[in-house]
Amino acid sequence: MPDLSVEAISRLSPGELVTLIDSLDPTTEGLADVDIDAIARNIDPAMLTGDEFVRLISGLQRLSSVSIDLAKMGPRTFAKLIAGASKEQLEEVLARPELRNLILGEIFRRMTTHLRQDKAKDVEAVVHWRFSGGTGEGGYDRYETVISNGTCTMSREMTKESRVTITMPPQEFLRLITSNASAPVLFMMGKLKLRGDLPFAAGMLHMFDLPKP
Repeated sequence: MPDLSVEAISRLSPGELVTLIDSLDPTTEGLADVDIDAIARNIDPAMLTGDEFVRLISGLQRLSSVSIDLAKMGPRTFAKLIAGASKEQLEEVLARPELRNLILGEIFRRMTTHLRQDKAKDVEAVVHWRFSGGTGEGGYDRYETVISNGTCTMSREMTKESRVTITMPPQEFLRLITSNASAPVLFMMGKLKLRGDLPFAAGMLHMFDLPKP
């Protein structure tokens, strides 16, 4: 197994780190103990080509299916990785269903831990998210978030009637949650569509402590 210590990782360029991730065998003993946050902190998407960024996310997807726990990547590190990617890099990744599912799934999993209980303690709401260009019904990838009793849960199944349904391209969603886009601007441009309780939707993201890149 190659040296994956923090010291060794810090000496590698972003491109060399991508090559390293590409080369790792998911079944390698001890891989689960690797500091995935340290690896990700040393990667600046701006220093990667579109192909390298796809290889990076693909490598993380391959490793996370067996040994690497992406939950160990800190919220700021994860946000920086996504926020630092160019529009072209994100589009290349989102064009691959397995990588699109990895990124969106990780974001919604993290949303369940970032709910601000002081803001949501009296809120009862079901939100349906629809992302265009997907593989589900009608060409959408769908997620459901349920805010209840100060907690947030997520599902890929639409189990309840929604208070609001949000439809948008996934790349705009990634820009929105990493503070690279404004919801009102996206709405006025027609890139964010809402159906249901619009006042609730307008303030919904303020109930989450979204990490700053």
